[in-house]
Amino acid sequence: MKILTVCGLGMGTSLILSMNVTDVLKSEFNIHDVKVEHMDVSAAKSSPADLIITNSELIGSLSQCDCPVVEVNDYVNHQEIKKALESTGLFNTSRSSTF
Repeated sequence: MKILTVCGLGMGTSLILSMNVTDVLKSEFNIHDVKVEHMDVSAAKSSPADLIITNSELIGSLSQCDCPVVEVNDYVNHQEIKKALESTGLFNTSRSSTF
């Protein structure tokens, strides 16, 4: 499974989000082998992924992607990230296996 974290430039905030998504996947879902990459909007549009996580300002720019796109606005809030991941139906807290 591949998750993209996306911000305007693909550097700072998307990197912070990718680190926190990885932490939440490990601590809340016991998932350790998901690939999480950070990038900008244009790169995300052409990169295959199973899930994209971005903020409310950019979510509309990614609506044409072939995978679910979810919104997280507080990139360090593990509860918000967990809820966004759960909303996709791809993850749940009772899951103890890995992808």
